[in-house]
Amino acid sequence: MSVIESHPTSTDAYPTRKATEPALLYRQDPVVYGGPDDGPIDAETLRSYEANGYLTVEQLLLPEEVETYRAELRRLASDPKILADERTITERGSDEVRSIFEVHRISQVFADLVRDPRVVGRARQILGGDVYVHQSRVNYKPGFTGKDFYWHSDFETWHAEDGMPRMRAVSISIALTENFVHNGGLMIMPGSHKTFVACVGETPADHYKESLRSQEIGTPDPGSLSILADKHGIELFTGPAGSATMFDCNCMHGSNGNITPFPRSNVFIVFNSVDNACAEPFSAPAPRPSFIGARDFTPVRD
Repeated sequence: MSVIESHPTSTDAYPTRKATEPALLYRQDPVVYGGPDDGPIDAETLRSYEANGYLTVEQLLLPEEVETYRAELRRLASDPKILADERTITERGSDEVRSIFEVHRISQVFADLVRDPRVVGRARQILGGDVYVHQSRVNYKPGFTGKDFYWHSDFETWHAEDGMPRMRAVSISIALTENFVHNGGLMIMPGSHKTFVACVGETPADHYKESLRSQEIGTPDPGSLSILADKHGIELFTGPAGSATMFDCNCMHGSNGNITPFPRSNVFIVFNSVDNACAEPFSAPAPRPSFIGARDFTPVRD
C-alpha cells in the first residue's frame, strides 16, 4: 500500500479504481465553507464538524413529526407501484425492502422535509451557499433480517461513478426509529474524512445494480481500514427517533446488520453544492441513473 501522500492530477484530484494497489491520499478541499452567522450551527459545533467530519442533533424532529414520516414509510413499503419501481432496492436473497431512492420525488411528505430550514439550512451553512439534492432515500433495516452496510466513503463512489469533482457535499441521516447500540446503528471513524482511500478494481458496466444490494468494487481494503481505525477509532451513534447525524461526504462509515427485534429506519439526504455539480464519471464507463446520482442541479428552495 502507498503511504499517505498527495498526487492529484490536473483533471482528477482523487484518482481511484485506476491503480493495482490502494493508496491513502490527503484531502485537497475544505470541510466547512460557511461560518456561524450563515445558519443554525454554532461556532463550536462547526469547529467540531471540521475536525471530526460529523455533527449530531439530539432532536431535529418533534415526536408528532416523526410519526408522520413513519406513517409515510409504511405507506411506501406497502404500495405495489413503489415496490415495482426500479428505485426500490430489496435485500439480496429476499423481497425485503432495503432502500427507496429519490424519495423526495416520490413522496411530497419527504419533499417537504428536504426543504425544511432545519435540514437544508444546515447543509447550506456547511457547504457555503446554494445546494441541490444529489441523492435521497429511505433506508429500512427491519428487525432480525436487516443486512449490514460495509465500510465505505460515499465520495469515492460519487466521484468514481457519478462524476462529483470535489469534496463539497454533506449527508444527513434522520432517525425515524430509536438507534440502539445493538440494532445496526451508524458507525463513523472520526477524522477519517481528511484521508481519501483510493480503491482498486475496474468499475463494470451497470455496477449500481449489484452495489446497491452489496458493494464490492469501491470498498476500501482491510489494510487501509485498519490504518484509519487505529488512528481515529470508531464512533457508534445512538439516539431517539427524531435525532439526526450530519457527516462529510468522505467520512469512512458503515453499519452492522440488525438481528434484534428492533427495526432501524432512517431518511437519508445528500446535499451537494451547486458549485460542485457532477460531470462525467472519473472511473466508470457511464454515469449511474439520475435517481441515484442526480443530474438536475436546481437549488433547493425553502
